[in-house]
Amino acid sequence: MGTPQFAIASLDELIKAGSDIVGVITAPDKPAGRGQKINESAIKQYAVANGLKVLQPVNLKDPTFLEELRSLQADLQVVVAFRMLPEAVWNMPPKGTLNLHASLLPQYRGAAPINWVLINGEKESGVTTFFLKHEIDTGDVLFTEKVTLNGHETAGDLHDRLMNKGAGLLVKTVKAVESGRYHEHPQSEILPDVELRSAPKLTKELLNIDWNKPALEIYNLVRGLSPVPTAYTLLNEKTFKIFKADLQDSHPAIQPGGFLTDSKTYLKFAAKDGFISVTDVQLEGKKRMSIGEFLRGVKL
Repeated sequence: MGTPQFAIASLDELIKAGSDIVGVITAPDKPAGRGQKINESAIKQYAVANGLKVLQPVNLKDPTFLEELRSLQADLQVVVAFRMLPEAVWNMPPKGTLNLHASLLPQYRGAAPINWVLINGEKESGVTTFFLKHEIDTGDVLFTEKVTLNGHETAGDLHDRLMNKGAGLLVKTVKAVESGRYHEHPQSEILPDVELRSAPKLTKELLNIDWNKPALEIYNLVRGLSPVPTAYTLLNEKTFKIFKADLQDSHPAIQPGGFLTDSKTYLKFAAKDGFISVTDVQLEGKKRMSIGEFLRGVKL
C-alpha cells in the first residue's frame, strides 16, 4: 500500500527479494495540472509496468473494496507512504500490517518527518518499521536504521537517502516476520525521558520566511522545504522561491528582510543575526535558475 515515488524503492526491493506481491493498493487516478490530464500515482505506474494487480479504492471502508482485499488472502500487508487505514483493513491479514516510517520513532510521528527533521536542525534521522495500531505512528517498533545529517542536505536529498535505506530495512523486516524471528519494542520505552517532536502537515503559513528570525533557523527552513513545497519571500512584489542558500554569520547593518547584491553574482537577505545568501531561486512567472542567471535577467 503506497502512493508516491518514495514507495517504489520498497516495492522493487520486495520483488527482488522474492516476495509474492498479491496486490498493490494506491490512490485513485485524479486530474492534475492546467490541462487536467489524468494523473496516475507513481506506485500505480510501477505496478502496471510490472504486471501487478492494482486496487484504487476511494473509500477504504467500502464493503466492495474490503471484500476484494480479503480475496487476495495476503499473509502480511506493507504500508509505505499511504494514508490512514481503518482497523478493518490493517487488522485483516494474519501476520498484521507493517509500516515504514521516515524517522526514528517515536520522534517525528506524522505526515512530514523528512521536512521537520531538517527544519528543526537535527543531527540524525533514519527509518523505522513497526506494526500498525489505532493511533497513528504509535505501533511497537520492529527495526530502525539511522543516518547522520551534515547540516546542509535538503529535504530532497534526505528523501532519496531514506527511500533507499528504508527499502532495505523493509525487506529485512518482512523476512523477520516471515521467519518469526523478531522482537517488538513499545515506543513508550524507547525515549521515556525525552521531549517528543511531531511532524504535522506543512502549512502555507510556514513557507513564508520571517526575516526577523535567526539566520540558522531560516537556513534550516529553506533546506527542509526544498524542493517542495519551497520556502519563499516577496521580491519586486512577486513570490520569490528559494531552493538553496548559504548561511553567512556576518552581522547585518540593514534591517531584517533587506538585501544586498552586486547585481551579478550574489543576492543576500538580512536575517536577525546574519545573512542568507540565495543560490538557487525562482521568481513568480519564471523558471528555476541559479542566482547568476537570475541577476542577469532582473533589475533590483
